[in-house]
Amino acid sequence: MMTSILKKTPTHRLLITLLSGLLFLTACTESADRFFGIAVLNTNILREFGTPTFARRLNDETKEFPGVPASKKKGDEAQKNISNQILYIEKSIKDIKNLSESGVKKEIKTLSLELFEFVLPVYKNEYMAYAKLCDTKGPQEQKDLIVKEIDEKYNEAFEKKYIRLLEKGKAFATDNNLNVKWD
Repeated sequence: MMTSILKKTPTHRLLITLLSGLLFLTACTESADRFFGIAVLNTNILREFGTPTFARRLNDETKEFPGVPASKKKGDEAQKNISNQILYIEKSIKDIKNLSESGVKKEIKTLSLELFEFVLPVYKNEYMAYAKLCDTKGPQEQKDLIVKEIDEKYNEAFEKKYIRLLEKGKAFATDNNLNVKWD
C-alpha cells in the first residue's frame, strides 16, 4: 500500500517525507524531565568533588577491622570506586552529548558537559593516584598532599561551574513544572 501512495504524485511523496521527518524529530527530542535528569541531576555524583569528605570516604573503604572477617579487603577497593566513577562520568558525557539543543537546553547542556569534562581528568589522574595510596596503605602525608592539590587547583573553578549549572537547572525545573526538591 505504501508503494502505491509513493507512486501517485510528488505531493504525496512530499507529505510522506515531511511526516517521516516530523516523527524523527519528535523521537529525538526528549522530555523536559528526561533532559533535566541527564544534564542536571546526574551531577549529584560530583557533589563531593574536591572535598575532604570524599577523600575520607574513599580512604575509609580500605579499612579493615580486627576480628571482623567481613571487613577483610582485597586491596583495590578505592581504585574500583574511582574506576566506577570514571565510567559513570564517561557515560554521562556521552548521554549529555546526545541531548537536544534548543533554547535554554543548549546552555544547560553546554554547562553540564563542561562540568563533567572538567572533572574527568582529575578522577583519572589525581583521584586514581590517591586511591592507589589508600589501597596500598600509603603515607597519610602523601594522601593529604594530593587532597590539598585537588582543592587548590580545581575546587574554585569546579564550584563556579557547578553553581552556574544548578542556577540554570533550577530555573529550567521551575519553567517546566518539574517536581524537584533542592537541599
